[in-house]
Amino acid sequence: PQLLTQPTYITQMRASSDMARSCIPVMLMATSLLLMPFVAVSSPAPSNNTDLAALLAFKSQLSGQNLADNWTTDVSFCTWTGVSCSRRHHQRVTALELPDIPLQGELSPHLGNLSFLHTLNLTNTNLTGSIPADLGRLARLRYLGLGHNSLSDTIPSTIGNLTRLQYLVLSFNQLSGQIPTEVRNMRSLTFLSLQRNSITGLTPNFSFDSTPSLSHIDIRNNSLSGPIPSGIGSLLLLQVLRLNWNLLSGPVPPTIFNMSRIVDLRLGHNNLTGHIPSNRSFSLPMLLILNLYENKFEGQIPLGLASCQHLRELIIPGNLFVDVVPTWLASLPRLTAISMGGNALVGPIPPVLGNLTMLSALDIADSNLSGDIPVELGELRQLTWLHLANNQLTGPFPKFLGNSTKMSSLDLSVNQLTGPVPLTLGNNRPLIVLYIQENHLQGDLSFLASLCNCQQLQVLVISNNSFTGSIPSYFGNLSTNLVIFGADNNRLVGGLPTTLSNLTGLRVISFSNNYLTKEIPESILKLENLQALVLSGNRMAGQIPVQIGMLGSIVQLILRDNMLSGSIPDAMGNLTMLAEVLLSYNHLSSTIPSSLFYHRNLMKLDMSYNSLTGTLPSDLSHMQNMDWIDLSSNLLSGSLPGSFGQVAILLTYLNLSHNSFKGLVPNSFSQLTNLETLDLSSNNLSGTIPDYLVNFTYLSSLNLSFNRLEGQIPNGGVFSNLTLQSLMGNVGLCGAPRLGLSPCLHKSNLTYSRHIHKFILLVVIIGVGAFAATIYLMIRKKNKKHSYGTTSTSMTDLISHRLVSYHEIVRATENFNEDNLLGIGSFGKVFKGQLDDGFVVAIKVLNMQVEQAVRSFDAECQVLRMARHRNLIQILNACSSLDFKALLLQYMPNGSMETHLHNENREPLRFMQRLDIMLGVSEAMEYLHHHHFQVVLHCDLKPSNVLFDDDMTAHVADFGIAKLLLRDDNSMVSASMPGTIGYMAPELAFMGKASRKTDMFSFGIMLLEVFTGKRPTDAMFVGESSLRWWVSQAFPAKLVDVLDEKLQQGEEMNLAFHHQTINTSSSTSSIACNGNFLVSIFELGLECSDDSPSRRASMSDVVVRLKNIKKDYFAFMVATQSAQ
Repeated sequence: PQLLTQPTYITQMRASSDMARSCIPVMLMATSLLLMPFVAVSSPAPSNNTDLAALLAFKSQLSGQNLADNWTTDVSFCTWTGVSCSRRHHQRVTALELPDIPLQGELSPHLGNLSFLHTLNLTNTNLTGSIPADLGRLARLRYLGLGHNSLSDTIPSTIGNLTRLQYLVLSFNQLSGQIPTEVRNMRSLTFLSLQRNSITGLTPNFSFDSTPSLSHIDIRNNSLSGPIPSGIGSLLLLQVLRLNWNLLSGPVPPTIFNMSRIVDLRLGHNNLTGHIPSNRSFSLPMLLILNLYENKFEGQIPLGLASCQHLRELIIPGNLFVDVVPTWLASLPRLTAISMGGNALVGPIPPVLGNLTMLSALDIADSNLSGDIPVELGELRQLTWLHLANNQLTGPFPKFLGNSTKMSSLDLSVNQLTGPVPLTLGNNRPLIVLYIQENHLQGDLSFLASLCNCQQLQVLVISNNSFTGSIPSYFGNLSTNLVIFGADNNRLVGGLPTTLSNLTGLRVISFSNNYLTKEIPESILKLENLQALVLSGNRMAGQIPVQIGMLGSIVQLILRDNMLSGSIPDAMGNLTMLAEVLLSYNHLSSTIPSSLFYHRNLMKLDMSYNSLTGTLPSDLSHMQNMDWIDLSSNLLSGSLPGSFGQVAILLTYLNLSHNSFKGLVPNSFSQLTNLETLDLSSNNLSGTIPDYLVNFTYLSSLNLSFNRLEGQIPNGGVFSNLTLQSLMGNVGLCGAPRLGLSPCLHKSNLTYSRHIHKFILLVVIIGVGAFAATIYLMIRKKNKKHSYGTTSTSMTDLISHRLVSYHEIVRATENFNEDNLLGIGSFGKVFKGQLDDGFVVAIKVLNMQVEQAVRSFDAECQVLRMARHRNLIQILNACSSLDFKALLLQYMPNGSMETHLHNENREPLRFMQRLDIMLGVSEAMEYLHHHHFQVVLHCDLKPSNVLFDDDMTAHVADFGIAKLLLRDDNSMVSASMPGTIGYMAPELAFMGKASRKTDMFSFGIMLLEVFTGKRPTDAMFVGESSLRWWVSQAFPAKLVDVLDEKLQQGEEMNLAFHHQTINTSSSTSSIACNGNFLVSIFELGLECSDDSPSRRASMSDVVVRLKNIKKDYFAFMVATQSAQ
């Protein structure tokens, strides 16, 4: 999050406040001296006792003791602190001024009896209560200052009786209601300040006729609504108009942009609309400050501003202006601040802005600017604030920023800047905030050394770039004022330096999604102020530090998706400030410390996908603020605690799936009425489904599948739209015909059902026998007619030309029994199944809870329904309804290439087998790329998607994220579902774009993996190293160093290695020259996996080259054996 949301120059709050609190009273004091001879007007002349009584009544309302010693009747009240009396009318109070004295109390209505009072200044005196209506009787009052208090209620309408009042300051209170229309009767009013209250309603329609002297209107930071009154444009003496931070709407009266004396115009943070007047109607010659921040103004940036030669601050971000950055800005030499981001600005940043030598702040963020950052901006020596984030700026990181020695806030995030960060950046010693995340920056972190000079640095975010290397030890020499450091989504390796503990001010540190492998250092426990530790998405090993309880301020602990092992420390129970604990996708294997469930502040707990054991504590009542609990995919057991119902009613997500919980779903769950997601699937829960789930109005996702539930499925609520996917695997459920489940049998029907079952059994036996006989005759007939055919072809025809129901799939998989599970993918599970006719198939059951599963099902059907190739897996049939989808595929009994390559229990694949497999894969992909009636992109080629039949023939499978392409060699298509890390082409990973060349990259990586035996995600590949880099370092002279050791142990490869240099006859010399078939294979793999798509081979080329390699290999082996 951005710590600094707007420049300090945008608001002049303190200046105006000081004016209201100090300057004005001094001015008025001088004015009052001049007016003293004229204050005696004919009126009832109360004695000075009246004034004394009024002052004592005022004092009696105050609880502060500041006036106790001085305000006594022993001396004349004219000598009391803050009291001034008239010289002509002896002992009549003319001024009561007690600013910044903590009086603490309410205003007394008796102050209205001070009939000679012309100044009342009680600014910042801790006053409460309302403004007495009696103040409206102070006919001589010229200055009323009650700002910076806690006054409440409405402004009394009697205030309009003060026709001599010149200054009305009620700012920084808690006043509410509307501004009384009677203020328009105050003809002498010059200065009006009502800012920072809770005033509502319309803005009074001030006009020259009613308030001709009005020069200052400040009603910002209230809740005024409606339009800006047109009468304000008639105020000829108006210099300051501040209406920002309200709820004003509609267009601005055009006359306001044609006022000759206005110097400060602030209309920001409203809902104002329309165009700013054109050049002819725009004339503000004295303008110093223009603030239109966060409205809905349209059109171009007004050209009339080019004539405002005194303009210092131009603040117009967050509107709907459509324009380029105007070059005429360079003709306004007094500009100190430009903020115009958040508009539809296009084009480059004009280099002429470098002429604005007084400019201290430049904000053009959140636009659509392009091009390089002009070097001319380096001439802005006074620049302290540069925000160009969220644009499309390109080119290298600006080196000139090393010369801007006054820079305190620099934000270049979310652009397309490239190259390293210059080492001179640390010359900006006043730097407080630095955001450079989400660019294409590269190189190591050596620039951090220069940033150690910036000892005021508080925020440093370098996330989402391509920084490499390790985290240097001098990281700990950065400013001790550093509060936030973010380096997520880079390519950093190694571990966290122990010097990290020097940064004692750190509150947030995030290194998620890098390649860190080392353990979490114990020194990090010294960061007593740390509130968020985010290290997710790395490969960090080791254990969670045992003394993690020392991080007493920690609020977020996010260590998910690492390789952490061991136990969860008991000391975690001491972290009482914890609100979010994410430890999922690790190798943790202990019980969950019961003390962790006693945290009242805990809101999110995710420990899924570990090997946690034991039971849950019986008492969970302390987790009163819990919103999210995910303990799925562990080894937890026991019953579900009944105290779950006492967990905060705020709980919206509860996932306990894939554990071994047993027993009933507790009745106390009925209290969890705010649940939106409840997943109890894949446990051993029994009993009936609780009826109270029908009443959970927010529940939209419910999964109870694969338990031992039985009985009636409830009606209504979430069950109205529930799919079969959420209930399957519970054989005892009944009563939902919509889902294909049979109705529940009542006791009266049991006797009848026994008789009917006997009859049904007889019919079924006869029917199955007849069906089997029919199948037998068909197969026999087909075999006679096509003696060369195979039973697999007959099976394909038989299965594909009949309906397969959900119930048949349930029977085929034995109710989706885990013993029949072949594999688990992103979108569902694959089971081995035997259909009613005896045929064995692979059944891919889609997980309908996954958002993209349906799209995966459609993609696979669309690609494979018309595709026919010996190396492509074939869809035999499908079962599809709104709530259940499954594909029936050819069963591949010999597993996947992934298993054969990396499973030690499998017999190693020989060289020739590997070559044949990759040739088969390439021929299948060539068919899809170039010979199918539609161009098909697989988008996820990898060894686990290459399956083997009985004859070890390779079949390319899993087209769940496949894409169709136009027949254009250079065309690309967007791919919303990316492939697998390690096999995914750069253009697919970074831009989401897929083409034929995308599959070529995956094929190239797979070819290298097949002949090296190394996965691209192997732990040996860290930092910039990769499978491709490793092979390229050995190519071509040292390929034996990267060749799969299992291949080198084979007899055929030994023969090849030991006889490549044997002298042969002239007839075989060419064959010997071609004996470097390993070089050819690895050369092809490197070419196909090139980062540049244009340098990758086509699949047709690959087929030809692999066939030639195979031919050369045969010839080489024959020649070698002959020579031997």
